[in-house]
Amino acid sequence: RIIMSMSLKPVIGLEIHVQLKTKSKMFCQCPNDSSERTPNTNICPICLGHPGTLPVINQGALKRIVKIGLVLNCKILPLTKFDRKNYFYPDLPKGYQISQYDLPLCENGYLNLKSGRRINIQRIHLEEDAGRLVHDQQNNSLVDFNRAGVPLMELVTDPDFQDGEEVRQFARELQLILRYLGVSDADMEKGEMRIEANISVQSAEAEFASGTKVEIKNLNSFKAAKEAIEYEIKRQTQRIKDGEQVIQETRGWDGGKTIPQRIKEESADYRYLPEPDLPSVKWEESSINQIKDQLEELPLQKRQRFVSQYNLSTEQSEILVREITLGNYFEKISSELGNWLKIKKIDKLQNVSPNELLANYLISNLLGLLRGRSTKDKDFLITPENFGEFIALIVEKEISSMVAKNILKEMFETGRDPSSIIKEKGLLQDYEKEQIEKEIKEIIKENKQAVKDYQKGKKSAIQFLLGQLMQRTRGRIDPRAGEKIIEQFLKK
Repeated sequence: RIIMSMSLKPVIGLEIHVQLKTKSKMFCQCPNDSSERTPNTNICPICLGHPGTLPVINQGALKRIVKIGLVLNCKILPLTKFDRKNYFYPDLPKGYQISQYDLPLCENGYLNLKSGRRINIQRIHLEEDAGRLVHDQQNNSLVDFNRAGVPLMELVTDPDFQDGEEVRQFARELQLILRYLGVSDADMEKGEMRIEANISVQSAEAEFASGTKVEIKNLNSFKAAKEAIEYEIKRQTQRIKDGEQVIQETRGWDGGKTIPQRIKEESADYRYLPEPDLPSVKWEESSINQIKDQLEELPLQKRQRFVSQYNLSTEQSEILVREITLGNYFEKISSELGNWLKIKKIDKLQNVSPNELLANYLISNLLGLLRGRSTKDKDFLITPENFGEFIALIVEKEISSMVAKNILKEMFETGRDPSSIIKEKGLLQDYEKEQIEKEIKEIIKENKQAVKDYQKGKKSAIQFLLGQLMQRTRGRIDPRAGEKIIEQFLKK
């Protein structure tokens, strides 16, 4: 019964849940604080679903969803409403979730991948989050309701993805957009952004999706989403080729494989009905335009601006856009650097612009010093003024690249300005050619084996001799100039 000739293709769509960054929960005044570690602290009769309580709509959450919808090219529905989605689960205190069904806030949007492929977005709607189950070592399941009632965005795409890598790219870009808009931190480790993938495998010749859909729930990292989808595609493909049936179900991602959890529900199973305690919401075009006028610069726009305005490479631009705090820091330093260079009438460092040099030091050196620390909301100890002066000294060739690394490390640790560090340690690049030649003669005399190795064709020998020169001069010369003079002596 094995089907050998069947040509199959995956059909993949996403449901992405994101907790919004608001001061209070969706329908009550309890704090919306994902950092709260004491269970059942941010709770009240409304978010616990006590009888007789009435919800009130969080207007800030509504505006955030409209903002997201506008950025993702959605149509904002002029009339929207809330519905009750009925299901029973221990972390859902009311026995239903206030969500949206037939009239969501946003419809028919899209987001383009880097490849240019368009991923269509069916809808974006607003709902309340459920609580959280905590499983202890005694096999007890405890319920923490701190998260219950938190404003939750749900974004549903069309089944437009071709593989797990496209899913990873889409989800990463969406997370970045949400952070730029300030509507959510979308921290996956804290559960603020959760991905659910719907996957089926069908005949490549089929015009419409016809395979059996399997949903993978609560994927909490981009890596997990990519790997889980790729695993599930292989699993379903093998079952079909073996002549076995793919069951419509919900599965989890565990230990490098998907595992069955429950038979998947359809919308009818949730018995949607209009929420009787909440009014419909109408959006005037003037209100939508007001939100549109307040939109921040988005990642795509910033990538393009970093390349055109600062002459950065695509790779540098991408890193500075993704590291939002570092990118903002870069712009402040560049402004200070530009002022200094105008006075000195310097605009280039050989084939590298000062801004490229600045980006290199931030990405290659400062990020290395910050490794293991979060740059989120971090006040960098080095002021933009001092960092601008530091780069200017390198451009002026007053300090070598080797010395620069040591100065940057001390600036990072102490916050001191580079001039005072250089003055204290005597690190200015002030060696004259005669002094350099004198040092090189001594080095050649003391390292005859390295000289012989060079004469035999071992180019690495010159790097050894250069290292000796930099050590003797405490890095106070330009390595390229030093290497050139050493080579001239060795050819005599």
